[in-house]
Amino acid sequence: MRRSRARCLMVQGTSSHAGKSVLVAALCRIFAQDGWRVAPFKSQNMSLNSYVTAEGGEMGRAQVLQAQAAGIPPHTDMNPILLKPTSEKGAQVVLNGRVAGHLEAGDYHRVKPDLLPHALAALDRLRSRHEIVVLEGAGSPAEVNLKDRDIVNMSMAVAAEAPVLLVGDIDRGGVFASLVGTLELLEPGEREMVAGLVINRFRGEEELLRPGLGFLERRTGKPVLGVIPYIRDLGLEEEDSVNLEERDDGRRRPSSLDRLDLAVIRLPYISNATDFQPLERESGAEVRYVEDPRHLGVPDCVFLPGSKSVGSDLSFLRRSGLAAALMRLAVNGVPVVGICGGYQILGRSIEDPEGVEFGPGRVEGLGLLPVDTVMARDKQTHQVKAVAGMEVPWLGLSPSHPPLTGYEIHMGISRVEGGTPLLIVERDGKRVKVEDGAVHEELPVFGCYLHGIFENPHLRKAFLNHLRRLRGLEPLGDSGEWDSQRERCLDRLAEVVRGSLDMERIYSLLGL
Repeated sequence: MRRSRARCLMVQGTSSHAGKSVLVAALCRIFAQDGWRVAPFKSQNMSLNSYVTAEGGEMGRAQVLQAQAAGIPPHTDMNPILLKPTSEKGAQVVLNGRVAGHLEAGDYHRVKPDLLPHALAALDRLRSRHEIVVLEGAGSPAEVNLKDRDIVNMSMAVAAEAPVLLVGDIDRGGVFASLVGTLELLEPGEREMVAGLVINRFRGEEELLRPGLGFLERRTGKPVLGVIPYIRDLGLEEEDSVNLEERDDGRRRPSSLDRLDLAVIRLPYISNATDFQPLERESGAEVRYVEDPRHLGVPDCVFLPGSKSVGSDLSFLRRSGLAAALMRLAVNGVPVVGICGGYQILGRSIEDPEGVEFGPGRVEGLGLLPVDTVMARDKQTHQVKAVAGMEVPWLGLSPSHPPLTGYEIHMGISRVEGGTPLLIVERDGKRVKVEDGAVHEELPVFGCYLHGIFENPHLRKAFLNHLRRLRGLEPLGDSGEWDSQRERCLDRLAEVVRGSLDMERIYSLLGL
C-alpha cells in the first residue's frame, strides 16, 4: 500500500533575516523529539555558506542545520536550487547539488519557471519519505516585483497545501507595520494561506506587548501563535555570511585580553564562514571579522576564508591594505591559515583561462605559499577523510593523530611545489590518494581545501593550545565534539521555541 504523503507547514517572513531558518530548525527538532519523521525544505536559497552531502551534492548550510535538527542526513532534495553570488548582479546556479551555470539576475528571473518542476519534484520525493515537511520561504512573500515568477514563497505553499506561519522580527523595529503590510500586499487567496503570526526576538515583558498582539489579531483576523524571546549566544551556524555585517567593526575588545585573538579577514565574497564557528565556541578564544587593516592589530592567528570570487577579493585585499598587513604579520611570525579560496589567494598565481570566475586571465597571489592554481569548470564537491602528510606543530597537525574529516567545494586545481601537509584518503566513501594543502618552508603559513577542518577536536585543541603556550596562557581542557555542542544548542533552541509557540494549534494545522 502506498504511504500517504507528508503533511506540510511553511514558515515565511516579513523580510530577510526575520528568523525563518532558525524557526524551521526549531520546529524540525520539536517534531523529531515528538517522534515524527520530519524533513526541512527550501526550494531556492541564496547563500555563500554551503555544504557537501554524502552523495557529493552541494546545498545551503541552513538546510543542513535543519536536517541535523531533524536527526536525518542532509540531502539536496531539501534545497534543490542554491544561488551563490559571484558579483552584485550574478550568481552561480547549483541545481540538485550540481553546478548548472552562471546567470545574471535578470536572466535568472526569466528562467525561474523552468526550475519550478525541479523544486516540486524534490519536494514530492521528501514528502514520500517523511511524515512532516517544514518549508522555508525566502525574503518576503510580498515582493511585488518578483511575485509573478515566485518559486519559493506562496507558490510553494499552494503546491504543498501548507498553512503558513508569518514571522516578524520585533528586535529590528516596525514589526506591527511589517506584519500588517505584508498581509495587505498579498492576494486574497495568498492571505488565506497564512494561518498565524509569530513575533520573533522579543526582549522585555510580554505583558507590555499584549495590546499590540490584540491589535494584530483584530486588524488582520489572524491569530498570534507565539512570541519567541531573543535567544542570546545561540551557538548555531549562521545561514549566510551576510550576517557577519551585523557584527561589530572588528576591533578587539579590552575584556577579551585573556583569550586568544583570532582574526578572520572579512572578504567581500566570503564563503563558508561556518569554518570558524567551532573556534568561536571555545571559551579561551575570540573570533573577530576584520575588513579594515587599522583594526587588524597583531592577532594570535589570521585566517583567510573561502571566497566565491578570488579575483575580486584579491583586489580588495590589495586595495584596502590588508594584503600588505598580512604579509607583515606572516614575516613577523604570526600564523596565517587559508582555506579553499583563501588557500588559493595565499599562493603564487591563479589562472582562469575559461573565465570561470574572473578571466580569461591570470592574477598574482600573495606568494606566501608555493602554490599555483588553475580555475576549472568542473566543481569538486566531496565529503572527505584526510591524514597528515607531515608534521605541522604550530597547526596541531601530526601523522600520529586520527584522520581528519571535512568537505571540499572548489573549482580550482592547485599545483604545489614541495611536500603537502594533507593526504585525502577517502572521497564520498571511496578510497583515494589525493595530496592537498601547502606550508611555507620558514613562516607559519598553511593552506588547504578542507572545509570543516576545525570541527576535528584533536586538531582544534592542539592548534589553540600551541597558540596559548606562545602567549603564556593555560592550556584548554577537552571541549568535546563539535557535533555534541551543536546538539545541545539545538535542544536548547527547541525548548525555548516549544515554550513560546502554541504547539497544539500548530499540530492542529497539520491535521495531526
